[in-house]
Amino acid sequence: MHRDTLPPRKRYTRLSGSADALAIARLARGDPMARLARGEPSARPAAASIPVAVVSANARDAQRLAEEIAWFEPELRVCLLPDWETLPYDGFSPHADLVSERLATLYRIQQRDFDVVLVPAQTALYRLCPASFLAAYAFRLEQGKRLDLDSLRRQLALAGYDHVTQVVAPGEYCVRGGLIDLYPMGSALPYRLDLDDDVIDTIRTFDVDTQRTLYAAKEIRLLPAREFPLDEAARGRFRSRWRERFEGDPSKSSLYRDVSSGIAPPGIEYYLPLFFDALATLFDYLPAGATLVLHLDVAAAIDAFWRDAASRYRLLKGNPDRPLLSAAELFVTAEEFYVRAREFARVDVAAGAPAEDAEREPLAANPLPSVMVDRRAQDPLSALKAFAQGSGLRVLVAAESPGRRETMNAYFGEYGLHPAPCASFEAFLRSAGRFHLAVSPLANGFALTAEGWCVVTEAELYAGTVRRRERGAEKRSSVEAMLRDLSELKIGDPVVHVQHGIGRYQGLATLDLGAGATEFLLLEYEGADKLYVPVSQLAVISRYSGAQAEEAPLHRLGSGQWDKAKARAARQVRDTAAELLALYAKRAAREGFAFEVRQHDLEAFADGFGFEETPDQAAAIESVVRDMSSGKPMDRLICGDVGFGK
Repeated sequence: MHRDTLPPRKRYTRLSGSADALAIARLARGDPMARLARGEPSARPAAASIPVAVVSANARDAQRLAEEIAWFEPELRVCLLPDWETLPYDGFSPHADLVSERLATLYRIQQRDFDVVLVPAQTALYRLCPASFLAAYAFRLEQGKRLDLDSLRRQLALAGYDHVTQVVAPGEYCVRGGLIDLYPMGSALPYRLDLDDDVIDTIRTFDVDTQRTLYAAKEIRLLPAREFPLDEAARGRFRSRWRERFEGDPSKSSLYRDVSSGIAPPGIEYYLPLFFDALATLFDYLPAGATLVLHLDVAAAIDAFWRDAASRYRLLKGNPDRPLLSAAELFVTAEEFYVRAREFARVDVAAGAPAEDAEREPLAANPLPSVMVDRRAQDPLSALKAFAQGSGLRVLVAAESPGRRETMNAYFGEYGLHPAPCASFEAFLRSAGRFHLAVSPLANGFALTAEGWCVVTEAELYAGTVRRRERGAEKRSSVEAMLRDLSELKIGDPVVHVQHGIGRYQGLATLDLGAGATEFLLLEYEGADKLYVPVSQLAVISRYSGAQAEEAPLHRLGSGQWDKAKARAARQVRDTAAELLALYAKRAAREGFAFEVRQHDLEAFADGFGFEETPDQAAAIESVVRDMSSGKPMDRLICGDVGFGK
């Protein structure tokens, strides 16, 4: 077990709640007090930012800090280097979206296009592709410049991009005459290039689902599609080094054969040293003037990772088809990590007992006293009121979403608290008010007594109540998404194609139409007619919901049956719509009973539910409450399963 013996430049030991994010934000901003933490003179201009690399003990803290730092200092360029989310020596590859984000972050670090980069300790131990690889395989396309289509195809193939019939994921491209669709790695949206002969006339982003263009752009930056090359030279290096390291006939290994054929097999990332003369580490990417922040117990996280890596090596090393490289070739050892850390100015954010010189720390945040809402009390907010009045601090209450802010504002109003709305952290600091309410991603509150203010989050107000973080990221069910993936289909199932009608799903087929092998859904229609639908166009297929599946009436391709059926259905829909409009007009004219919904009573009732609401449950609750308080007759039926434990 290797422990960190290097003395840090400075240690923060008195940071409660989310004050660690504030301390790092001030450090990156070049705050005078933060410069003292690094032992620098405080006369440096405050506008100058210091590149900061934060190595956190776990991935959850890294994600939290990324959101919170951006809220404290919106002008800082904050990025996160995500993990592969695979275990050491796993036999499958990371998701394309993760690879895309990793490459974008590494490129930003290389270009010094960042102020704060957050890296989980486990991720920081993985050896990386050298910076020269990104520089060699990255290129730009600009509006108004000439473009040789054949040269672009070769360049994209060299960078690892896949030619597909429809672009839906990072690392894909499609050429259709004078239109080129590209989904660059590290980009949030794909791009569509419109060529005028051999000149790029326009560049626009487009939506993957609708395929409609969104807004114009002047240029595109394209990064390599993988974290390793797969051109002929790279495959040659791979084969040579494989034979040097591993005994036996390499042709008997499917992984060796796949790479030799130009195919990237699952789990190939754990053979990265075979593609390069030398690998890089996170420290090789960081600029020389960066400050390294070690967040919480990084030493324990490094030790735990190495125990896991050694255990998995012993477990998996006996497979002759996938011989393993030593852990030291793939991962940075604890000793190497701390030796390389000497190259940078260093700050530690530690938990536990304060250091001996804690009084000299530039930021000290105290934990909050109990301000928990007591829903059974006559005044549920009595603890919060007592704290706000007796502490002498300005109070910012942080709601996790705009909806929660409105709910809390109404709740506070019922008991005589009227917080001033606050749009941002900077607005709070500039305001002279004593009690504010804002939307914030902060996970936990804290008090800065020396500066005269504090933050109270929902974690303190509703301690002991399960609350969903990142509620907005959850997708609620939609009837348009009835068929989400191929796992929902079985051979012989009837399906409905939006243009061709009812057919039967007969499995997947791989076809090469001149642009590389592509997977298709095979649908069989009346008269044994066959229709091949690209997997990327799964959205045009829906589940058949008519009679028994065995008795589904199949349509004949090109017969017009489907068009006639749609026309009949449209007429019936219009008739039904007219009846419903008349019915709802009568209902709208009637007065119903408008219930007075008291937020305190509603939350006291909901507090007895000991589970976290699913997105659909939350939507049903919101809809019912809205209906009951609207003063209109309610017309809603709630259906749901009663599962085990409910």
